[in-house]
Amino acid sequence: MTRRRNVASRVLGPFIAVALAMPSVHLSGRKAKGPVDPGVRGGAANAGNPLNNLTADEKIFFQDGASRFANVETVTGSQNTGLGPRFNGVQCLSCHSQPAPGGSSPAENPLIAVATLQGAKNLVPWFITSNGPVREARFKRNPDGSTDGGVHAIFVITGRSDAVGCNIAQPDFLPAGNPLTGKGGNPNISFRIPTPIFGAGLIEAIPDSEIIANMQANASEKAAMGISGHPNAHLSGAANRSANDGTITRFGWKAQNKSLLMFAAEAYNVEMGISNQLFPQERDETPGCLFTATPNDTQNFTTTSTGASNPAVISDIEAFANFMRMLAPPTPAPDTPSTAKGRAGFIEVGCAHCHTASLTTGKMIASGSSKVPSVALSNQTANLWSDLLVHHMGRELADGITQGGAGPDEFRTAPLWGVGQRVFFLHDGRTSDLVEAIEDHQSPGSEANRVVERFRRLSIQDQQDIINFLRSL
Repeated sequence: MTRRRNVASRVLGPFIAVALAMPSVHLSGRKAKGPVDPGVRGGAANAGNPLNNLTADEKIFFQDGASRFANVETVTGSQNTGLGPRFNGVQCLSCHSQPAPGGSSPAENPLIAVATLQGAKNLVPWFITSNGPVREARFKRNPDGSTDGGVHAIFVITGRSDAVGCNIAQPDFLPAGNPLTGKGGNPNISFRIPTPIFGAGLIEAIPDSEIIANMQANASEKAAMGISGHPNAHLSGAANRSANDGTITRFGWKAQNKSLLMFAAEAYNVEMGISNQLFPQERDETPGCLFTATPNDTQNFTTTSTGASNPAVISDIEAFANFMRMLAPPTPAPDTPSTAKGRAGFIEVGCAHCHTASLTTGKMIASGSSKVPSVALSNQTANLWSDLLVHHMGRELADGITQGGAGPDEFRTAPLWGVGQRVFFLHDGRTSDLVEAIEDHQSPGSEANRVVERFRRLSIQDQQDIINFLRSL
């Protein structure tokens, strides 16, 4: 099946445009009893650009991936078929658009429009609101009490004009809780919001040895503060490791995915219901709801190549991976006296024991479109502010889900580059306030408890400087 993409559909363009045009956003009702999060940094989106020093060939593949990233999927009747039967969004931009393509959940939720697109009869679940984050829902247990942990897509294609004859029902997400925080309500549901993918190629290019060396650095200081992060380890707990080859996994909230290709393929299948060559089976095989051959996304072997760069031949998941691999990290704002002081304070109180300022990529990294090392990816300093390890975050942040070696309260240290223009925080998007996000790091069993206590002992101005520093990233 040919799935060639040349022009991005603009069906959701107005919704994305509104989200990207939002000025400084601050949704929390916190009163100023201490430091105050100034909200999303205004001005231009300092993100969404390709890496520096890409070759002409790499730029072609980057642009092809960016175009496909914006395309809207349909069930039938277009070049972009395969949506459903169950899905969460209809384009990559449904989840990754703030402050630019490749980011995280926008301020205005595009899923409200997706629910009834093309005549669909979906009800908008209680945890999806116009000013809340894009969320996916995972069920902790099956009705028989056995462990689940998988994503249960919030929408179905029933009623859509391009899915005549399909009649399946949405999952039951009731009882409802707080729609903005996602807390309360059905205790069997755990929520996740999109992780930004800026700089993802640099993260993929960091050698395992670099991650392990950083994990072992300052070991006594980390131990004294109760910090004992590890990779998502299957193999006796040294780091998040793949069950297939034992190397460190690093993408996703629990560092559960090994590579950008795996990350893209899983999202295509889980979030849009589009089967592909890494996940070839449909997640719902109800008769009457399957309209295209599986896998839906494949190599486009029927496309004739002239010998020049021809990205149309590759599958969508490969194009998405190329886009993410060559997507530059966000550019931080220029230093001010406050943000410079806040950076030093961030390190001093111990935040940097997990949110490591930088790691270095390997010396000879190929981009995916060439067998020679990519200048843009090789021997680069990635200022990601993460150790890429998983850490115990305690009872209050626990989601009850185990993925690989990451247990119910363990999460990958979220990279902080770009946090200055992010709207929602923590794995479930429960807050838009950075101060609250820091405070929520403290709970019984959290490795961050002592760090948060040290933060609280700072003067209000010193705390404010740290918040200003984070909003400068």
